[in-house]
Amino acid sequence: MEEMFAKPEIRKPENIVYKKTGLMVDRPLSYCPGCGHGTVHRMLMEVIEEMDIQGNTIGVSPVGCSVLAYDFLDIDMLGAAHGRAPALATAIKRLWPGRFVFTYQGDGDLAAIGTAETIHACNRGENITIIFINNGIYGMTGGQMAPTTLEGMRTATSPYGRDIATMGYPLKITELIAHLPGVNYVTRQSVHTPVNARRTKKAIRKAFEIQKEKKGVGFIEVVSNCNSGWKMTPVQANKWMEENMFPFYPLGDIKVDGKLVDPKVVAEKE
Repeated sequence: MEEMFAKPEIRKPENIVYKKTGLMVDRPLSYCPGCGHGTVHRMLMEVIEEMDIQGNTIGVSPVGCSVLAYDFLDIDMLGAAHGRAPALATAIKRLWPGRFVFTYQGDGDLAAIGTAETIHACNRGENITIIFINNGIYGMTGGQMAPTTLEGMRTATSPYGRDIATMGYPLKITELIAHLPGVNYVTRQSVHTPVNARRTKKAIRKAFEIQKEKKGVGFIEVVSNCNSGWKMTPVQANKWMEENMFPFYPLGDIKVDGKLVDPKVVAEKE
């Protein structure tokens, strides 16, 4: 088989089915094996390459695993203080309205210390794209409980499981965001299978098109695993995510073209 693909007549550009995007920096990913960040990076950069906007795009990554994005994405990237990515993205977009501006944030960043910046940027309808990675835990800092940690889920700071009575309920911030008038598009996706990765890529493309048309915020939540923080193998983590995360954080569009989507319609499509 290898000998066949090594033949010059086979290895022609017109025969290529799939290849790595040239907008990913040629270096090994430093994320834990099985982490969804690398796949989201690839989907994001494929969209930017296909839209031919590499030199016209600025990304903002704050504190957490998401801060490592600037090591792998061959575009202009700025670092923001913890939780402040939407505020920085707002400034960039207002100074350079012709640029495509996106934030890349985790749940501890976006839904905890950055709640105010996130909600107010969305409520104002800033022309930015927000990519939100939700793995239900603080991944980089040692596996502490996050706002999105599920009830009963064990973490470094909830070793007996999240207790609603003392720790409160998991925060569905994406549903909160969807009800704000400045938000045009809200969706929740994943990248744990090829089909889901393609849906995430399609969602990212739609959010960038919305930004191009100056329709307001495009908000994409990607439910991902954290096999290191969850103390599981990548395969176990994906299975646990399907059985526990998805029922509480169901995949699908939540708001399209400024209108909330009926959950029953989403369930039927899935």
